[in-house]
Amino acid sequence: MAALPAVPLLINLGGSLLGFAATLTLIPAFTDRFLAARLFGEDLNKASRRPVPEAQGVISGAVFLIILFCFIPVPFLRCFVEEQCAAFPHDEFVELIGSLLAICCMIFLGFADDVLNLRWRHKLLLPTMASLPLLMVYFTNFGNTTIVVPKPFRVLLGMHLDLGILYYVYMGMLAVFCTNAINILAGINGIEAGQSLVIAASIIVFNIVELNGDYRDDHIFSLYFMIPFFFTTLGLFYHNWYPSRVFVGDTFCYFAGMTFAVVGILGHFSKTMLLFFIPQVLNFLYSLPQLFHIIPCPRHRLPRLNPTTGKLEMSYSKFKTKSLSALGSNILKVLGSTIAFSIRYQLVRLFYDV
Repeated sequence: MAALPAVPLLINLGGSLLGFAATLTLIPAFTDRFLAARLFGEDLNKASRRPVPEAQGVISGAVFLIILFCFIPVPFLRCFVEEQCAAFPHDEFVELIGSLLAICCMIFLGFADDVLNLRWRHKLLLPTMASLPLLMVYFTNFGNTTIVVPKPFRVLLGMHLDLGILYYVYMGMLAVFCTNAINILAGINGIEAGQSLVIAASIIVFNIVELNGDYRDDHIFSLYFMIPFFFTTLGLFYHNWYPSRVFVGDTFCYFAGMTFAVVGILGHFSKTMLLFFIPQVLNFLYSLPQLFHIIPCPRHRLPRLNPTTGKLEMSYSKFKTKSLSALGSNILKVLGSTIAFSIRYQLVRLFYDV
């Protein structure tokens, strides 16, 4: 992919801009069809409870796939000129096809979740299944399971460490985490698409900065996915921003998470990818006691609308502390401390006070 990177990237950018325009146009055009199919919900944080079309991530996902399906032959155009390509790069082609297969599977499974309202355990199983083609592509094309050890641990573990099959377990878990990390920090107008835009923009900047490094081809591969994802998500974000006219649904959360997992794994920066997910990692760690039912967890942990002020306030879950286990009581004491409460309150104001 390194022979003529500028031309494929410019074509990719042009297709992405068309995808942005298509997403902006198609979402309102399909509103009545989604309402007629009863794919809609109510905005719990608005005084008016008008129906809002749900699962609109399927539209941005479909436009994204169309862009990349049309883009498939572009990186290999040089192979039609014998002087520039002695043999067809089958490994690069398999990477592209395998990545699209994983993302396509995730969009389908996410839409099934929106329609069938699957349980939480299924939300863990579906990304695992969709990541298998991705892991097989990594195994057949690379198979490298050696990582560079972070500096603080090099005294104990050395410069490099071969994780073996544990590295594949880590990559599979990364795919599950990315999809559910976007999904768990959700429910507020624009927050799913907004956080995905920030992560995608960060990855694009990282890829561009690293183009002069040793792994140039990997970052070009990542840009092929991130640029169209950014622009199609931007079109969705426009309609999903406050006051939201559409909901993105689990379809978008799964689609976005798998796209990040694809570029992180096959772009060989899966550890760096977690740095772009620091807010989601902190939110996940903070939510663990409720996710594992150590502390009672309401179905929708969302702030509530105060009709008097017209603003959002923290919601509360009522339960008897005597019913908690010793572990739950200790966790509640730590998380309920003054410092933890202050941090949580500021985060709520930062993200939710509209």
